[in-house]
Amino acid sequence: MEKIELLQKLAGIQTIESVMDLLRVNREMAIYYLHRLRKEGYVKTKRQSNNRRVYTISVDNKLGGKSYYEMINRYSPIKVSTPTVYRIYGKEPSLEETIIHAIKTKSLRTILASLALFKRINNWTELYRLAKENQITRQVGALYDLTRQIMKVRKMTLTFRANTLPKKGEKFQYILPGLKSNEFKNIEQKWKIYLPFNKKDLEDYKR
Repeated sequence: MEKIELLQKLAGIQTIESVMDLLRVNREMAIYYLHRLRKEGYVKTKRQSNNRRVYTISVDNKLGGKSYYEMINRYSPIKVSTPTVYRIYGKEPSLEETIIHAIKTKSLRTILASLALFKRINNWTELYRLAKENQITRQVGALYDLTRQIMKVRKMTLTFRANTLPKKGEKFQYILPGLKSNEFKNIEQKWKIYLPFNKKDLEDYKR
């Protein structure tokens, strides 16, 4: 099978089983094809907590640099993939930049996966600057408080919270148009932001 055809069929996040299914080959041949692509720099391998290997296959892997999605997949138990790679060449995107990008994608799964990054945020000044620049400060605050419901996170600074909480008279906004939580009304009311998740959506963080 030609390299271009392999890349077209396998682009994204794969396991050995998914490679076998997509190529309709046995395990031995799937390992062989992965080895071919890895030798040329198209494959990045990550071992999960259960010792299972996950392969990220992309033409961009050969070009170097890091994408926002690679940052999310590095730290989040919920994995995301996209046909469009937003790669930052010459440097690794910061966690703060990655959270802002995830919110701006308007992708339910990407935003859900990015919640794990709040656990590692320590530059609240930078996060506030980026959120304000993109006019999503309250969205960031609401998602942070939501994350506190499912994991231990680093404490938000008092300055960030004071500068971000809605002022009297400010109207509700959406993170994803038309989606509201049925179970986190207190957070929604506090930030005047409609959350797109309910408790069931957060169950992947508990597995």
